[in-house]
Amino acid sequence: MVQLSVARYGKDNIRVYKVHKQENMETQDVVEMTVCVLLQGEIEASYTKADNSMVIATDSMKQTVYVLAKQQPVHPPELFGAIAANHFVETYSHIHTAQVNIKQHRWTRMTIEGKPHPHSFMRDGAETRNVEVEADKGKGITIRSAIAGLMLLKSTGSAFHGFFRDEYTTLKEVQDRILSTEVDCGWRWNTFKTLKDVETSQSKFDEAWSTARETTLRLFAREKSPSVQNTMYKMCEEILAAVPDVQAVDYSLPNKHYFEIGEPHLLLEE
Repeated sequence: MVQLSVARYGKDNIRVYKVHKQENMETQDVVEMTVCVLLQGEIEASYTKADNSMVIATDSMKQTVYVLAKQQPVHPPELFGAIAANHFVETYSHIHTAQVNIKQHRWTRMTIEGKPHPHSFMRDGAETRNVEVEADKGKGITIRSAIAGLMLLKSTGSAFHGFFRDEYTTLKEVQDRILSTEVDCGWRWNTFKTLKDVETSQSKFDEAWSTARETTLRLFAREKSPSVQNTMYKMCEEILAAVPDVQAVDYSLPNKHYFEIGEPHLLLEE
């Protein structure tokens, strides 16, 4: 007998851009983010019986995000993600779980003639501040914050030697090498019982992001790294110690290899 084990659907690539005008009306702040909404609940009949009566249209999800972004703060992204996820499970009785994923893009205020410009910005690399929020009806709100797409490189201060060798090993041991990686660092918060608890904690989200980013940059630069594994472990230790409301930290630091080619040989012909 065929059974539907899990049903989830949603809307991706919802682009949101919001301008906040400060009191002087000249200085403005901007936030741009890409949002994904995924819903689970009593929607099996839409798959098994072609009954769409319980389906919230994906266009409705998009419009909901736009309305909430207009009415509610969009920063920090953890708060907005919690507001949106909580909205879906509280508004629709047949929706039990709502997941909202956010990528906040990096716009940095321009400095013109030594002064910050009031309303001009530049895209400062491919780095994004990511958030995954899940609201479970009756169970609370879980949040994972992350730094993604942060490209790092140092030209010395990294080694890799003493690793296991067998008949398949051709890699040479190195005492010093170029180390480059694309950082994906995530930290999972203790579960929040209600949206109110998230709102009360909103100042902690920016602090944790700054701590995780500063820790990553400082240890990457200063550490005489014996291996990428050991360096990322030390990063995790520091973040967990600095942010007590975080229950787990994870890193992905894939190597971006730069190989030394040695002395070039020139062929000279008369």
